[in-house]
Amino acid sequence: MKIKKENIFGIIEQLDAIIGSMIEDEERLKETVENVHPYHEKSAQNLINYISFRSFDVRAMQKQLKNLGLTRFAHAEGHIKASVLTIRYLLGLAVEENQKDALKKQWSIKKGEKLLKSNTKNLLGIAGKDRRVRIMVTQPKEAAENYQMVKRMLEKGMDCARINCAHDSPEVWSKIILNIKKAAGELDKEVKIAMDLAGPKIRTGKILPGPRVLRCKPKKDNLGKVIEPGKLILVPESEYVYSPDVLPIKSGDLKTLKVDQVLSLVDARSKRRQLIVTDCSGDKVEVETMQTIYFEPDLVLIGTLDETLELIVGEIPPKENALTLRIGDELWIHKEHKLGRPAELSSDGVMTKPATISCQMPEVFEYIHEGDRIFFDDGKIAGTITEVNENLFKVKITLAKENGSKLRAEKGINFPDTRLGFSGLTAKDREDLVFVAKNADIVNFSFVNGPGDVEQLYMELDKLGVLEKLGVILKIETQFGFENLVPILLEAMKTENIGVMIARGDLAIETGWENIGQIQWEMLSICGAAHVPVIWATQVLENLAKSGLPSRSEITDATTALKAECVMLNKGPYITEAISLLNVILSKMESSQHKNESMLPKLGTVQI
Repeated sequence: MKIKKENIFGIIEQLDAIIGSMIEDEERLKETVENVHPYHEKSAQNLINYISFRSFDVRAMQKQLKNLGLTRFAHAEGHIKASVLTIRYLLGLAVEENQKDALKKQWSIKKGEKLLKSNTKNLLGIAGKDRRVRIMVTQPKEAAENYQMVKRMLEKGMDCARINCAHDSPEVWSKIILNIKKAAGELDKEVKIAMDLAGPKIRTGKILPGPRVLRCKPKKDNLGKVIEPGKLILVPESEYVYSPDVLPIKSGDLKTLKVDQVLSLVDARSKRRQLIVTDCSGDKVEVETMQTIYFEPDLVLIGTLDETLELIVGEIPPKENALTLRIGDELWIHKEHKLGRPAELSSDGVMTKPATISCQMPEVFEYIHEGDRIFFDDGKIAGTITEVNENLFKVKITLAKENGSKLRAEKGINFPDTRLGFSGLTAKDREDLVFVAKNADIVNFSFVNGPGDVEQLYMELDKLGVLEKLGVILKIETQFGFENLVPILLEAMKTENIGVMIARGDLAIETGWENIGQIQWEMLSICGAAHVPVIWATQVLENLAKSGLPSRSEITDATTALKAECVMLNKGPYITEAISLLNVILSKMESSQHKNESMLPKLGTVQI
């Protein structure tokens, strides 16, 4: 192969310009680097070098280097200056120019790779067998009472347990943590506990509760033929803990029931139905039905065998209600905390009064305007604000499923066109942080928009005496957080154990679905330059966790998680199956893939 010297001189000229820019930025930001924790000094220097490097569009040079059989800087973010100087030296030799002295005192490529591994281990603990990428799992409320479920999560591959302070209470969190530590001890496994501060997330308010009804339904095939009976467990009301397959009994002796005994009833719809007793063990009784039954409080079950037995159903929690929204519908969002209500319809199905719901953060009313877009529940429902007044704003729905989408309480609201003027710690966050400081290994800090938010968190951690003890994961969920990622990292480096979570749900809505692929890649690269571990989060294997069946696209998405150091799974009825599959995917892919090569255009909005 013939190598043209003029081409090499062209590459050398561009490399010299990059090196010059690195030196200038090093001098300009010398004080910034001196202010980070000594442990992160080299990483901060490398981060600044990387942003200097990415201020150039090097795609043409990458192609030229590939043709010469040299590195294209595809994985060089963790040791960027050393890589640039090494290529500069090798190209210099090709044109009989020796620049070996320039390589002296540079951080080696191997050291950069080792440091990221070390930082990941310090923050997230030891990974499962045969894989580098950790698995973080959001704990459901049931984890407080169901020890076996927690233990199965650990057995299937969970390395880090996540508890979201936006839900439940310190009493529930304490029980979950107790179960995690008990299972970890029993399995002789290290498990880190991470707790999310809710942050100033904008959520839908509560909705008028549904009826106090429990449905028991048999499984049917496509022809409507029963293939599996509906099953229930009857328990005394004093021992009742809500579950969709448990029915509380407030009156009547369950111990007198016998296998094959028939219980007759008239259900909540005035339908005559029967239950068959299939198992009796202590105070619990298992029953089956071949027909759908709706139970309500005070409903009477009558059993006849040797003598008549009467059982009375106890209190049933109200069903969670939801608003059904279709394209073209109007939704009213109240500033005052009123219970949301479904739309009211006339006898012929025409809407006479729109559905209503409140916003848990009324401060947004100061910033929103007519014409602003609004998204609900990670973008599943979208609309446009058509009117704003001091009490409510009106939304016209522009995106929903064909047959309508369900909007429930506590779902996220995003305003991608609106520059909201709040971030940082809320009053609730400060209260929850006291518990987190005593009970967790890591605090996940939500909605970090700038270095001032990090500074605020560190002040609180310092007051609690855990600044150097508690790991910190910064959740980047907004356009502003992404644009300020470099100064956020440099501020975060003032303590030792830090990480970044790419919260892809909110981030995709904030930055645009068409941009999220590029943005998450840039975040991985920038964090890699700072040797900061990344947690890949939101909707990973979500269909599998919720329905038991993964989609093809989410399997592919799970494999891309190899670019990060940790993957977060959300809760669902089939979460143990999701953990097991992810463990297999990561373990198998680990041996054949590390991080994909990337082409490196000039960075746009991200600045030092």
